[in-house]
Amino acid sequence: MTRREFVERSARKGLSAYAILSAWGFIAPAPVKALPQESTRKNKRILILGAGLAGMTAAYELQKLGYSCQILEARDRAGGRVWTIRGGSTETELGGETQTAQFAPGHYLNAGAARIPHHHEVSLHYCRELHVPLEVFVNANEASFCYASGTKTGKRVRMREYHTDMRGYVTELLAKAIQSEALDQNLEKEDADQLLAYLKAEGELNSQFQYRGSERRGYGFSPGASEALDPSDPWALKDIMDAGFLHPAFANVGEYTYHQQPTLLQPQGGMDQLVQALKKKVGRSIMYRSEVLEIQKDEQKVSLTFRDAAGNVQKAEAEYAICTLPLTQLRKIKNNFSGEVKRTIDFVSYMKTGKIGIQFKRRFWEEDEQIFGGISKTNQDITQIFYPSYGFLGAKGVLKGYYNFHERAERFADLSLSQRIEKALQEGEKIHPQYRQTYENAFSLAWHKIPFSEGGWAHYSQKDRKRLYPSLLRPEGSLYFAGEHTTYLNAWMAGAFESARRVVDQMHRRIEAS
Repeated sequence: MTRREFVERSARKGLSAYAILSAWGFIAPAPVKALPQESTRKNKRILILGAGLAGMTAAYELQKLGYSCQILEARDRAGGRVWTIRGGSTETELGGETQTAQFAPGHYLNAGAARIPHHHEVSLHYCRELHVPLEVFVNANEASFCYASGTKTGKRVRMREYHTDMRGYVTELLAKAIQSEALDQNLEKEDADQLLAYLKAEGELNSQFQYRGSERRGYGFSPGASEALDPSDPWALKDIMDAGFLHPAFANVGEYTYHQQPTLLQPQGGMDQLVQALKKKVGRSIMYRSEVLEIQKDEQKVSLTFRDAAGNVQKAEAEYAICTLPLTQLRKIKNNFSGEVKRTIDFVSYMKTGKIGIQFKRRFWEEDEQIFGGISKTNQDITQIFYPSYGFLGAKGVLKGYYNFHERAERFADLSLSQRIEKALQEGEKIHPQYRQTYENAFSLAWHKIPFSEGGWAHYSQKDRKRLYPSLLRPEGSLYFAGEHTTYLNAWMAGAFESARRVVDQMHRRIEAS
């Protein structure tokens, strides 16, 4: 038998061809910390609480090591906060109405996780290993809009105009300070000249180091087969201020924040493609609609009480367990955790956040405004509008009509489903007047009202990170904690992946040493 034949036959039996080739040294390992390859204690059974990304990843890696896993999942679906809404998706919020998505085939809303940064190596590792194809997620787009409500101007402005003018005026002001020797630190003439040359290029200043406009901000009409170019006139700095664009809502977060710097990626066909790929590996181990009611642990075992899909209360026991449940849910579960862990569970807050997907009968943002992906920003309660990075030039599309946080998310969450849609349309049409005439349907959600989540992600203060966070990194007897809340990568899939790998490594070493 050739090596290729062996790998192909092994893959047909459910073994990972990637893992086989990696173990033999035929291909380079992915740039993430390697996990052990096998276990000498294959009779060990592991209970896992939660079939989100962390729970399924832990089960996937433990199965590779030869362990037997059982996953208890309170919902009727896997993935947790990696959740893609498609036509037919149904949800009932806590104390709210039931809604069913009406999106057309091929269209969707990534209700939770939506982006993969290029430097989240562990996320890319699993996409590669599980054969989940990726495409570019357009995060920053200079063709998108800024709109400030309640200001003197009250008009939408292209992002490129705002960015170019502000860059020009700020570099001009700094150039004037250098020329006036008004900096706190004196510069040698050669250094000052170098800095002035940089500012001139960065802000596209003229020979007198003044900003008088730039082709970077666009033209009065598109250049082409015309008699002359017509560069658009810059805004005055005072006009930018009066327009409200110095409000924090318009900060360049998508360009500067480490986790949002280009390039970002997304699975082709929706973020749930990664969930489906993991389900193919561990789906048989998942017990759905199994809500954990009590956790009792000691150094030798973990005992659980849970309500199964039929409503019956059952018991489960194993020598080890991994809890990936959000802290919002652990607060409700009877347990014998240490005081330190109980304090962490009680005091770590979760982000209140909401989203809405709005389907329109035509992609007016592409057809009328040449916007392909990216985000428009506003100081209104909708906060931002995301344009889909898939289906370009299609007949219709789904916008993310709002993605907001804190008080703004609460205000939307307190509305009825129809009121949420109306408010999203009212605020959105100030940026896109085509909203009303092209609207078809919508699906909204408030994560702090979604059962078994009740929050977007763990939101640590610096004080709580230092005081509370370390308690989640240690096992409670034979119980280990995983999930994005046990990492510094809160709100990112990489946090779930990293935590699962950390716990698998810790548990396996403990079992092997016992």
